[in-house]
Amino acid sequence: MTSRLPPEALEREVRQAVTGDRLAIAWLLASIRPLVVRYCRARVGSQERSFASADDVAQEVCLAVLTALPTYKDHGRPFLAFVYGIAAHKVADAHRAALRNRAEPVPEVPDAPTEEDGPEQSALRAELSRHVKALLGILPGKQREILMLRVVVGLSAEQTAVVVGSSPGAVRVAQHRALSRLRRQVDSARPAAKA
Repeated sequence: MTSRLPPEALEREVRQAVTGDRLAIAWLLASIRPLVVRYCRARVGSQERSFASADDVAQEVCLAVLTALPTYKDHGRPFLAFVYGIAAHKVADAHRAALRNRAEPVPEVPDAPTEEDGPEQSALRAELSRHVKALLGILPGKQREILMLRVVVGLSAEQTAVVVGSSPGAVRVAQHRALSRLRRQVDSARPAAKA
């Protein structure tokens, strides 16, 4: 929703929501929720040993935004930067909680065989996930964040620039550099082809 809405209209709705306008608040939450869900799904992932899903974290973000609305002050940055700041903190909280949680959730034993992946596929998927996480770990924080927002969350360069406090051109350059660095890393890790 917000990707098609001019920033001025979003900021106008934010000003009305801050005053307690229930329709503006409902519209604002409905507008930001899809973006927050995509962001949380990209950042939380499915490998966490946690009872909190990405959708749960997204719900916490929306609740935190709703709670913070009455005291929100416009400091010259777009409202979406404020929202993504809250989302980043809630995702970090979820990661910390997952590290503290030693429980291993076990589903009920099924009555019949399932069509889900077997242990081999699960192991391969986990290995791929670890490999991607390690690759992203070699990137500087800002490049990693830009790559996640652009590629995984699907934000435009303009939307990403708002979130990270940069220009769209700088976002494109950082994305290009990040992808080039990852490409070089993958190429250097491949065994040399035998002629």
